[in-house]
Amino acid sequence: MDLNKLLFDKTKFSLMAGPCSIESEEHFQKTATYVKEAGAQILRGGIYKLRTSKDSFQGLGLEAYELANKVRKNMDMPFVTEITDPRQTSALAEVTDIFQVGSRNMYNYDLLKELSLGDKPVLLKRGFSATVDEWVKAAEYVEANGTAKALLCERGIRSFDNTTRNVLDLASVAYLKQHTHYPVIVDPSHATGRRDLIIPMSLAAVAAGADGLIVETHPTPENAMSDGFQSLNPEEFRELTEKLKGILKLFNRELF
Repeated sequence: MDLNKLLFDKTKFSLMAGPCSIESEEHFQKTATYVKEAGAQILRGGIYKLRTSKDSFQGLGLEAYELANKVRKNMDMPFVTEITDPRQTSALAEVTDIFQVGSRNMYNYDLLKELSLGDKPVLLKRGFSATVDEWVKAAEYVEANGTAKALLCERGIRSFDNTTRNVLDLASVAYLKQHTHYPVIVDPSHATGRRDLIIPMSLAAVAAGADGLIVETHPTPENAMSDGFQSLNPEEFRELTEKLKGILKLFNRELF
């Protein structure tokens, strides 16, 4: 697979999917198998997790490197995972094909500068309360050295309303497509925090002009070690991909 073509060709639509956190080799392999069969081209999985509570599951960390790489190679799929510290860069570069910068680190300019020195794409999530201008300026740090390329990820922003985990700002997606050169990926899982809203908001993201989705899915969400409440089960994930194929045709784009 030509990863750059998939991520930066405007006729393509990228679907990144997998668990919030890698829990074991068996768990990750099982998830990877059904997401690829359903149509996802890129595998996601958390190795490090920045959590608000120190008592929450923080990810397997170093323990996950070998098993993530094994599954990635077994499935012949590009892999995206979050980097949380500049000191992780060299080792994590051996495992991942796309670096994800989480919302908490959007303002971590030392991390962005470090990633700008490499040649891997960087999926830059919008900060919880970041303006679009601040977000775009953070992406400019990533591309400052002309080797790494940035993709912007709209994952919802904070609001006074707690109906959803965050507020998915699809207007920002349409704006960015009109006024910047960056591909825009939408994360309906973190944006809504509700399994029942992931599919409708994914379809709305396509209509708004998004270039791809990053979706959380788990074989048994009720048993997930993190974010099970916003993870699609295998049947729901297959439903998502079938509906995506239909709506993408309307915009002359393709999933495969």
